[in-house]
This record gives sequence, structure tokens and C-alpha cells, in this order.
Amino acid sequence: YSRDNRRFDTTVRHHAMPPHHGRQPMSTSNAFVPDLDPRAMSAAMGDAWKTLSGLKVAPHTLQQLQREYVEAATALWNGALHAMTPGGDGGGGGGKAKLGDRRFAAEEWAHNPMAAYTAQLYLLNASTLTKMAEAVEGDAKSKARIRFAVQQWVDAASPSNYLALNPEAQQLALKTQGQSLAAGMKHLLGDAGKGHMSQTDESAFEVGRNVATTEGAVVFENELFQLIEYKPLTEQVHERPMLMVPPCINKFYIMDLQPDNSLIRYTVQQGHRTFVVSWRNPDASLADRGWDDYIGTAAIRAIEVVQELTGSETINTLGFCVGGTILATALAVLAARGKQPAHSVTLLTTLLDFSDTGILDVFIDEAGVRLREMTLGPNAPAGPALLKGQELATTFSMLRPNDLVWNYVVANYLKGEAPPPFDLLYWNGDATNLPGPMYCWYLRHTYLQDELKLPGRLTVCGEKLDLARIEAPVFLYASREDHIVPWKAAYASTRVLSGKKRFVLGASGHIAGVINPPAKKKRNYWTNEALPQQPDAWLAAAQEVPGSWWADWSAWLEPLGGALVAAPQLPGSAKYQPIEPAPGRYVL
Repeated sequence: YSRDNRRFDTTVRHHAMPPHHGRQPMSTSNAFVPDLDPRAMSAAMGDAWKTLSGLKVAPHTLQQLQREYVEAATALWNGALHAMTPGGDGGGGGGKAKLGDRRFAAEEWAHNPMAAYTAQLYLLNASTLTKMAEAVEGDAKSKARIRFAVQQWVDAASPSNYLALNPEAQQLALKTQGQSLAAGMKHLLGDAGKGHMSQTDESAFEVGRNVATTEGAVVFENELFQLIEYKPLTEQVHERPMLMVPPCINKFYIMDLQPDNSLIRYTVQQGHRTFVVSWRNPDASLADRGWDDYIGTAAIRAIEVVQELTGSETINTLGFCVGGTILATALAVLAARGKQPAHSVTLLTTLLDFSDTGILDVFIDEAGVRLREMTLGPNAPAGPALLKGQELATTFSMLRPNDLVWNYVVANYLKGEAPPPFDLLYWNGDATNLPGPMYCWYLRHTYLQDELKLPGRLTVCGEKLDLARIEAPVFLYASREDHIVPWKAAYASTRVLSGKKRFVLGASGHIAGVINPPAKKKRNYWTNEALPQQPDAWLAAAQEVPGSWWADWSAWLEPLGGALVAAPQLPGSAKYQPIEPAPGRYVL
């Protein structure tokens, strides 16, 4: 476990072996077992600690960790020797080892003593390294970075990730006479050609054919976005329209995957005349666009077009993730100009207060932001550049490497299994670029300096921002297991915005929690009419409700839509004629 494998080997060889280490190995497959002396492993783990962090740890804590490690490693070692002795029971006392980790759930791991020992030793080492990282004495950010780095290394080092150590993949190769390995190599070469790892069968989906299929038309476009109006599904619609602003770091159709899980279609079915911003995927011609462009040329322009097209002075609005941050910023700019176009604001997994950004905080510091500004920003020596969408996608995948990286390494490459079709993962792989200046502004003034919540601190589109000047009721949604927008950080928006607020907490994560249609009857959510200062106090008094939060939101939104009027027969208006059918060119 040192940085240099040769040092690791030397450490092992220079530690005396227990008497039973002198026996001859039973087969070539476990010939290396005698070198795995638990005392040597303990020394190597101690070396790993020094190499890994270079920071302080309380001596008594380190001694305790080492003592616990030696005891556990010795027990594993003795169990492994017994299991590999003729007549041994496999190390588990009941015919097979008990590993307790889904990566090692297959029977091949439990029934193979050597594989079981390898997995158990890995789990012990992983646990010990994690405890070491937790024991670091330092500031919170340094500790978080060490924990993140250790977790990345631990996840990557799992024996399940490597053919030579994965008995399940080996047995499959024997069973298929090598066909699984051939298929895995084919998948690997195919992904290398695409430049990213396949998480789903991408050939099973096509935007406009079986994802993003809700009927509508593009009624406006400029260099940054297209505005889609969706065909009503009811004879009458609410007089006040709904404008949705999705995140610009992804394609809009996360809100319109398929008919049975489309938030857009659901909103249309509830009788709301619905408009959605479809962001353009920037190319080099847009590399110099900044945050002001995304607010003024995009979000504010979309609001104005919907007002003009429908004749409604006020509209209902919704923002998702960074789309919510953009929407709130745009409404604050308009408020500074004496305009209040939003009759309601819905923010889904959105940050306005960036004091707690969860795991993403490990990537953010002054040096890192300055480096981005020097390479991508408006004053970069080579000129502004794009932040490539695939870089963002890779970063988000590494936040959950076992689920979004190594799971597919094992299945796709070691086992040769084609990933099954999954609409959400297809969308997840449909990466979007960002203009460097826009990204750098957002990174510095929100994630690094947390200035958006401070009245008068920032100037956008020539106006001093004060989010508290937005005069509209607000529906705030957060997901309890969200690792990108921690729910307590989303709750902090209740202290930033001044309108009447409703906060709802859903189960699951950043995307799966949001895309949870009522018909599926899955998951649950929590509600509490009171909004105490502390989020834990809110949750302690909250009521748990089975099913989807969509119904709660729909009931909240229904009276805000206004009176029912006859649904328009055609999209657009005399001034804003339809340009092309939804989902439009930009999403492609």
C-alpha cells in the first residue's frame, strides 16, 4: 500500500514469517499467500499512512488503528490458512466466506478461499485507510480532500476491478471459452473510440424518437437557447403560463425522458401552458460568453418572450439545479429594474447559499479557480475557451466511482456484458460544453466566494443583486441523498428568499429524487409547514408522505395558474411563429 510497489515487496520480505508460513503452497494459484504476513501488512499500512497524508494524527489513535488492524489481519490469515487446508470449510464456518459487499456477492468469491481472502483483506485495508483519513488532524477542507482521495484510491484498488483477481470474471471466461473476454475487449475499444465509458446501450435511444418526445414546437431562438412551447393535452389551460429553466450543464430532456417519467408532460397534463428553455451546446463561436449573457440574453429573454407570446403579465417559473440559480439571478436583475414577472418560483435541487456545497467543495479553492480563469476565462493568454462537457461528466462520475465507473469496468470489460438500456444514463452521457468565462464567473462568485446570497455584493447585467427583492411565493424541493446539492444547503434558500415559501424534501438523489412520477408509486417525501432556522429541526417535525412529491407541487401550483381558458390551437403567435418541431436542433 505504499506509493512504490517495490517498497511494499521489500517490507513484506523483511518481516519474519510465523512458523506455519514455511509450508509449501498447495497450488500455483495461491503461491504468493505466504508473503501476506499480517505483521508485514501492518507495517505497509503504517507506511501508507505516512505516504498518503503527510499530516498529523494523534499517536494513540494511530497505535489503536494499527493494533486493531493486526488483530483483524491475523484472524483473516488464520481463517484463510484453515480454508485452504484440505478439509477446510472455506473460511466462513458454514461452507463459504461471508463478505458482505455487493462487489463480492457472486458465489465464485465466497466459494474460492483465495478469492475470499483477497476480498476480505481488501475490505480490511479499505476500512483501515478510511479510518486513517478520518483521523487526520487539520482543517475541515483538507480532511475532506484526504477522505475523497483515499476513497478514490480504495474504490480503484478493489480486486473485483481486475481480471487476475476476479474469480467471477475468470469463471465466465472459462464457461464461454473466452467469448466474454473478446466481447469485453470489443466494448473497451468501442468506448475508447467514443471517448467515454458506456453506462447504457446508447443505440437504444434517440432524442426525439423515444426520449424528449412530448409534442411541441420551437417558437423562439437566439444564439444561446431555443424556447419550446408544448402542445396542450387538456381542452382548457391555466391563463398564467409556466416557464421551465433546466440546467445548462446538461440537456433539457432530463425533464422529458419518456412519457411515463416526463415532468414536462406531467405539467402539461395538469393544464399548464408550458414553455421550456433548451440550451445550445456551445461551440468555439460561443467560447467568450459570460454569466451576464446567460442571464440577459437567455433567461430574461425567455421570460420576456413568454410574456409577449401569451399576453400574461406574470408567469409561473421553475428552475432545476443551476437552472434554478440562473432563474433566481434573472428575477433579481428584473427586480432591481422594478419588474416582478414571476407569479411563483419553483426551485428544484438548487443552490443560492453556497456555504455547504457537499463533496464538490473538495475541488474548489483559490488556486484552482485562478487556474481555470487563466486557461478558460476572458483574460486567458490564448483567449477564452470552452470547458468540455466530457470533463464535467467525468468529474460527476468520480463522485460515485463504484456506481458510475468501476461497476461498468467490471460488467462491460471483464465480463463482456453489454450495458442495458436506461434512459436516465443515456441522458447522463449526453455531455454539454460551457463557455469558459461563464463557468469561471459562476465558479468564483458562487462556489468559492459565496456572494450570490449577499444583498448588493454582485452586479449582473448592470444591476446590483438582492434575491430578497423577488416578490413571489416559492416552492423549494431538495433530495435527501443528494451529493451535488446537499438538502440542507437547498434548505438555506428559505433564509435568502423573502416570499412565502414551501419546502419539500424527497427521497433518493440529485436526479432520481426529482424524476419520480406519481404513477410509479415509488419513494416518499417529507413536508412541514413551519420553516425553523435549522434544517434538522425542520426534518424532526416533518411528516413523511409515501409516493412522489410531484402531486404536492401540483396542488401548490394549481391555484397560482389562474383561471382556466380555452387551450390554444396552435403554438406560438403572430410574432413568434413556430420554427421547428420539438425537441429542436439545439438539443441535438
